[in-house]
Amino acid sequence: MSKEDTRDLKKFLRPYSKEVQELTLWLREYIWDLYPRCNELIYDNYNAVAFGWSPTDRLPHTFCSIAVMPRYIHLGFYWGTQIADPEKKLLGKGNQYRYIIIKEQGDLPKTYIKKLLKEAYANSMAKVKDKIQIQHGMTIVKSISPVKKRPG
Repeated sequence: MSKEDTRDLKKFLRPYSKEVQELTLWLREYIWDLYPRCNELIYDNYNAVAFGWSPTDRLPHTFCSIAVMPRYIHLGFYWGTQIADPEKKLLGKGNQYRYIIIKEQGDLPKTYIKKLLKEAYANSMAKVKDKIQIQHGMTIVKSISPVKKRPG
């Protein structure tokens, strides 16, 4: 599987509005184009569809992710507390995850996000102790929740 294989993701996105689906797929393509050698890990969870990019197939190596909500999406950083956010655009108060809310394409501060992505990717690569774990360009469905709370 790869960037071109959207079959499973599109199936998981069906309950969401057309606008949210299109925004999600647009942002997905944006990230894939920047990091084509990473892997996409998809989680069809109870509350949201979430997917992220990792140089391996392991969640702890994820450097950014998209979480799909009924009316917007989160562009998140799995280790967001470990990257610089000089403009204080990232939200979240937990010990690790930080995100921005995207309701339309114009909400994405591309230049700023590219800087954050670069730092987050470097941070993720530093966490990969065994370089043999690195894989390239795969889409991997990691989990599908049997019970879902979805829009509509």
